[in-house]
Amino acid sequence: MKKVLILGGGIGGAASAIAFRKKGFEVELVSERDYLFIYPLAIWIPVGKAQFKDVSIPLSKVAEKHGFALTIDKVIALDGMHKTITFERGGVRNSPALVVVALGASKVKHEGIEHTSSICGKPEESLVLKEKIEELVKRGSGKIAFGFGGNPKDTSGVRGGPAFELFFNLHHHLKKLGIRDNYEMTFFAPMAEPGARMGKKALAAMAAMFKAKNLTTRYGKKIKRFEADGIVFEDEGKLQSDLCMFIPAGEGHELIRKSNLPQNEAGFIRIDNFCRIEGLSGWYAVGDAAALEGPEWKAKQGHIAELMANNSASNAAIEHLGGQGIMKGYQDHLNVLCVMDMGDGAGFVYKNSLREVFIPMPLVGHWLKKSWGHYYKLSKLWL
Repeated sequence: MKKVLILGGGIGGAASAIAFRKKGFEVELVSERDYLFIYPLAIWIPVGKAQFKDVSIPLSKVAEKHGFALTIDKVIALDGMHKTITFERGGVRNSPALVVVALGASKVKHEGIEHTSSICGKPEESLVLKEKIEELVKRGSGKIAFGFGGNPKDTSGVRGGPAFELFFNLHHHLKKLGIRDNYEMTFFAPMAEPGARMGKKALAAMAAMFKAKNLTTRYGKKIKRFEADGIVFEDEGKLQSDLCMFIPAGEGHELIRKSNLPQNEAGFIRIDNFCRIEGLSGWYAVGDAAALEGPEWKAKQGHIAELMANNSASNAAIEHLGGQGIMKGYQDHLNVLCVMDMGDGAGFVYKNSLREVFIPMPLVGHWLKKSWGHYYKLSKLWL
């Protein structure tokens, strides 16, 4: 039985471990965390609709269910030329027959970023945001600024959806408490039309919702720096804030950027359509670690990471286990798919190269996303 080493215990890494086991490989998953954090559900932690344990799964349970080995360790170096991997505790290892790099991405650095919190940063930051929101509620009034950044070197790493979702959920939370009118809520982004990759229908619907909910915007100005009391833009204009939630765009993982793996300008790993790392036989990259090729609106999302994981396993079985079938590429299946939760409803967003869809789902949409969360956990532990 050929062995595959999966590096990273996020959505892409866990999906890879499961998919490769189903194809008959011996699998070892290495993760620096002992749990799988379900980022799409983390938007409910800061507003008290979910607890940390509700959006995380012990990786030991996933490993037991699907029959792969789990090692808790941190990858500190990758050498594609010599095909070695260095771990914090486990030292240097020669790579097995197959390796899947699913280490995620780093974040673009901004001056003063320590004055912000992110719903897409380290999992613990969701709890920090919860504390900050609770403090602001106790104060009874304040200025709230939520936003996300861009990366002109690779726009696929932009994460805007969770920022919009948490922003709408916070609005709903304050409204339920009867204190929404005491807060100024502003959404900011450096691009002129944040969320444009979702399509014109979704953009128009969001603009209408912003107006109806008395939410203001600050778009089209590059961010110069963050300060303790606000955001300073390139024209020296300042958006005052008592609470700033900001999601920086992704860039290549720091570990990968320091390695000799093939990379694009932003530091993401270059792969072919079958998720094989360029020039490294038996090495694959999936999810946020990989450089996506495709239409301008392409985006890194969890379901794309899972697609890449499943394709990698199928392709590896054909190439390395003598399996039958046609090699599967990811590029023809790129799409934007999101149930954008708003606390009291949601909007269904879908876009591919042929069409774009936006369907408002008052009330039922919120429970649809909740149901997806239950399904996702069941799919890892029982199905």
